[in-house]
Amino acid sequence: MAQAMLEQLGHAVLQLFMQPFYYISVFIILLQYSRQMRMERQLFAVKLRNWLPLTLKAVLTGLLVGVAMSLAGVFIGASLTPTAVLWLWAVAAVLMLLRIRYLCFAYSAGIIVILQWVMGFTSLDESTGWLGSTAASLANIDAAGLLLLVALLHLAEALLVRWQGDGLSTPLFLEGKRGKLVGGYMLQGFWPVPLFLLVPATGGAASETQLPWSPLFGADWSQGWTFVALPMMIGFTEMTRTMLPKAKTKHASNSLVIYGVVLAGAALAAWKVPALLPLAALLSIGLHEAMVWRSKLAESKGTPLFVHDSRGLRVLGVVPGTPAEAMGLLPGEILHKVNGARVSTKEELYAALALNSAFCRLEVFNNAGELKFAGRARYAGEHHQLGVILAPDEQANYYAAEEPASLIGLIRGLRASNRRGMPAASETAAALDMNEK
Repeated sequence: MAQAMLEQLGHAVLQLFMQPFYYISVFIILLQYSRQMRMERQLFAVKLRNWLPLTLKAVLTGLLVGVAMSLAGVFIGASLTPTAVLWLWAVAAVLMLLRIRYLCFAYSAGIIVILQWVMGFTSLDESTGWLGSTAASLANIDAAGLLLLVALLHLAEALLVRWQGDGLSTPLFLEGKRGKLVGGYMLQGFWPVPLFLLVPATGGAASETQLPWSPLFGADWSQGWTFVALPMMIGFTEMTRTMLPKAKTKHASNSLVIYGVVLAGAALAAWKVPALLPLAALLSIGLHEAMVWRSKLAESKGTPLFVHDSRGLRVLGVVPGTPAEAMGLLPGEILHKVNGARVSTKEELYAALALNSAFCRLEVFNNAGELKFAGRARYAGEHHQLGVILAPDEQANYYAAEEPASLIGLIRGLRASNRRGMPAASETAAALDMNEK
């Protein structure tokens, strides 16, 4: 049995590398992270992270998730094929022309199942030519299995968001409700996930060795079984003005868990009662949009966090490898005194740092509102602002745009920020989508 499994897995691995979708997902990740680096340089004149390590980490993490989900899949037995993946990516590609966030397979899977249901009232699958073959391939998709796969992907995404989401956050300057710039964060992560699913044989190099267990989905296994490679992609993007990245990550992760559990239940119910498939498909789309609006509602009710107040200068971010990181400064904290002098503007910060060119002593209000002290020797060539990214003030020139970002805009590499005081229409900005999940 083990030898048969390894042989079929070997065929599936070859399938994966012969399909373009895995490479497409890695390419999209490269585009997203390289654009993120450009935005950081425009806003802060510094690169906080490197796109290459981020991409390699995403590929490795996605591979681990794919292995874990593939192990779970051998007990589920959903009859998904490369044709189902082709449909998923084709529909997602059309949707990405509108907004990049529609790359999420919750939308494409829901649309596919609805199309399959509508086609059931026609005889298109009996037609000849390309229309008939296209309709037949749509009709043969395991709709319940497809929705269950989407649910499992979102549960995996919830774990990744809780595990890595805080480390994938990027500070931003954003336009507030009254046009005043405030600080915020974008939490963005993408992972290419190669799946190897156990499916009933439909011809070709299949194994007829009897399985020692009974998969959940009661398909016909009498003709043998095989593995198919399904290159998938999961990802999330969240914006926040009112929460610390860690709190926003927890909020997003909880929403994804609820979504995954509810959709999995709906998919299993639809497997038992096929008449429920259109309702499960609508739930796949509608509940995902509800997550988007839940996030927006939480942001609209909150007060901007990353703004200066009477106590001093609010820290928006910390540049890695700088004195600020060495002193343990964190986003959201407030610089109250520097070398004994109160600071409420950048000019006062620079003047206070000049009081002692060899040492820096800070009094900082932490995120619990308590005063803490930090100090460190200063050396030539170090960051002029200790490596602290402060919340925006009236002198900030650029801010992140918030218009929907399409795949075309992403590929064209348009700028990711607007210049303050100029209408957004005059800027060719590849904007960030505030309606991301």
